[in-house]
Amino acid sequence: MFDHVIGQRKTIKKLKFFIKAQNKTGISPNIMFIAPKGCGKTMLAESYAKNLRTAKGQERPTAYLNCSTLKNLSQFMEQVLIPCTSTGRECSIFLDEASEIPRDVSMGLLTMLNPNRNNRNVFIYEGESFEIDFRRTTFLFATTEAHQVFHALMDRLERVDLEEYSCEDLSQIVKGEAKLPLSPSVMKHLMPIARGNGRDAVLLAKKINDWAINNPSAKKFGINEWRDLVENINILPLGLNPNEVKLLRILAERPVTTLTGLSARTMMSKTSLQKDLELYLQKLNLMEIVPNGRKITRKGKDYLDGLEE
Repeated sequence: MFDHVIGQRKTIKKLKFFIKAQNKTGISPNIMFIAPKGCGKTMLAESYAKNLRTAKGQERPTAYLNCSTLKNLSQFMEQVLIPCTSTGRECSIFLDEASEIPRDVSMGLLTMLNPNRNNRNVFIYEGESFEIDFRRTTFLFATTEAHQVFHALMDRLERVDLEEYSCEDLSQIVKGEAKLPLSPSVMKHLMPIARGNGRDAVLLAKKINDWAINNPSAKKFGINEWRDLVENINILPLGLNPNEVKLLRILAERPVTTLTGLSARTMMSKTSLQKDLELYLQKLNLMEIVPNGRKITRKGKDYLDGLEE
């Protein structure tokens, strides 16, 4: 069912359990897939949907909608629900970026997805009744911002939190995507660059493939080839980007720096700093948040010293 998916063993085991039950009963739980960006939640949701079956044993069609494009309940009804539930059709509905679901759509979904022993609900819209039969319709959601999803809606869904990729998982992803054999000695240099993220691992493999295109005589990708790639496209240790390094250098100038001070120095909003730069630096213990601001750690200082060397 999920042969193309690397990692996520416990999650896949859980999803296979639901699929086997749905293939026999017609009923799947309505699921919320939750994971950081690049960890495969959309891929898993789509793979799950492909394995759901109609009453005749055929693959169910899936309607996909990115909720960042969803404006209101009227649009949801006209573009998604009415086409998917008309004349008894069987369909899976996948709502990606679920944190962006408008309030009126969330309120409508509360009625549509209310659990009950009959496994069906009736939603009334503009005087017309629409039947939501869980034997014919399954709702799937995905988000990186679970806290922004309306809590009552979250309570109606089966929550599936994806696992973090291991180094072995990331190695398999890079090896599977790279067009040159990778020497074992180079893997320890590659893995930190992937930042624990499946999508970044794929992008790293693409960089290796681009290098191979520019060096058609190469038969393998080892330490020397890696050093050449690093030099050409300025890959920084641990996969940090230039703005993250800039933030560390600002923090190294004084014992503690306020978030407002960082915003002024970097010309970035506080929200952007917190969500785009600080999270990975904190994960690696290169910086920390203290009561009166932000400070660089000993490990962060060592990182900067290593760059200078």
